Amino acid sequence: MPTDTSAISDLWLVGIGTGSPAHVTLEGRQALRDAAVILVPNKGAGKDDLAAMRHRILAESGTKAQAISFDYPLRDARLPYQERVMLWHDEIAARWQAALARAHRKGPVALLVWGDPSLYDSTLRIAKRLMPAPQLRVVPGITAIQALTAAHALPLNTINGAVTITTGRRLRDHGWPDGAETLIVMLDANSEFQSMPANTQIWWGAFLGMPEQILAKGRVGDVAAQIVSMRESARARHGWIMDSYLMRAPFIDNS
Repeated sequence: MPTDTSAISDLWLVGIGTGSPAHVTLEGRQALRDAAVILVPNKGAGKDDLAAMRHRILAESGTKAQAISFDYPLRDARLPYQERVMLWHDEIAARWQAALARAHRKGPVALLVWGDPSLYDSTLRIAKRLMPAPQLRVVPGITAIQALTAAHALPLNTINGAVTITTGRRLRDHGWPDGAETLIVMLDANSEFQSMPANTQIWWGAFLGMPEQILAKGRVGDVAAQIVSMRESARARHGWIMDSYLMRAPFIDNS
């Protein structure tokens, strides 16, 4: 359901990378300085460091914008996945509107988006729920894919090879995509790589760009259990985890 708001005429989505303030581009920093209001999500207990990272980025950018926090809603796990996500997006848009009722400045509104607003992020979809529609501006950031391959000093593609980006849910439901050579898997809460052939190569990383960054690589048969253990331990320690991984098909020569 569209959200009625006249408070946003210009909405800027600023990609802030995957954890390091240095990931914010010069264009991104300038956008934060030029914004009148910046919305900062609070994602619940155990995720205070995510909000703290955003406030650190704002402080280092030198912005004079009014920062307004809002609480992120939870998804209703009882609903089918698509319905659950759609209703969640509706509620996020409504909370943007409610938060902006506290704004005392007029002008562009900015949102700091983890990673890049155009890659496996729904902020653009949520923004389309706003009525009247604001003028959208996207400032790209460092993606989890860039941060992952950089952390492993790894080329994303093989020579003349294609890259497929997918999710853990699709890997679980459909297996390795036909014809895929290099696979980037995001949003995998259940470590679906464990079902891949043992000689599949994997490069995994979590908290990319943050001081807490952890990495692992090798054959799935050799490192899958280690990655699962590292993931569970890190999640218990931080209260959350954001990870991604790259896999190459067993028949691909990586040399």
